[in-house]
Amino acid sequence: QRARSHEGKLEVELAQLKHLATRLVRGWTHLDAQRGGAIGNRGPGETQLETDRRLLAMLQNDGRAAGVELAEAVGLSPTATGERLKRLTREGYITGYRATLDPVKLGLHLLVFVEVYLDKTTPDAFERFANAVKRAPEVLECHMVAGGFDYLVKTRVADMNAYRHFLGEVLLALPAVRETRTYAVMEEVKTDGALPL
Repeated sequence: QRARSHEGKLEVELAQLKHLATRLVRGWTHLDAQRGGAIGNRGPGETQLETDRRLLAMLQNDGRAAGVELAEAVGLSPTATGERLKRLTREGYITGYRATLDPVKLGLHLLVFVEVYLDKTTPDAFERFANAVKRAPEVLECHMVAGGFDYLVKTRVADMNAYRHFLGEVLLALPAVRETRTYAVMEEVKTDGALPL
């Protein structure tokens, strides 16, 4: 009977220890997330900004990287890594995730850059052009530039006939466009550049 009583006490103590261990782990996880989640793989003396940059660099190379993989690589707990990614998104460092498609397989063989000259360089002309170009799905990118012309437009089309159609029906029809100069790309040397972090 004494042995049974002793076993009963041990079981109760074991249950209490398990409960306490669970509470401690939860507390450590919470503190870990609050303090930035350092659990071992971070470089010595690495600051929060440096860790953020490492996370962002990894995501630039692989936007589908799993949270656990990211956490292990930067030495944070998965919880802290998730919180950090939420913060980086909330603060605008991460603006979205997207798939990179092969344009050639989609029949868009010709990449073209176009210098655009406006007939007037007034705030109203700039605003009307910018608003119109944002609504043109054929335009991949458009940048106002300093120098001899006003905007640099990037588009990708199937071939030169498709480009002629785009030029006549879309680009030259945009408000305030006076003149364009076209540069067809012969070879795409570097297209996958990530931001230097």
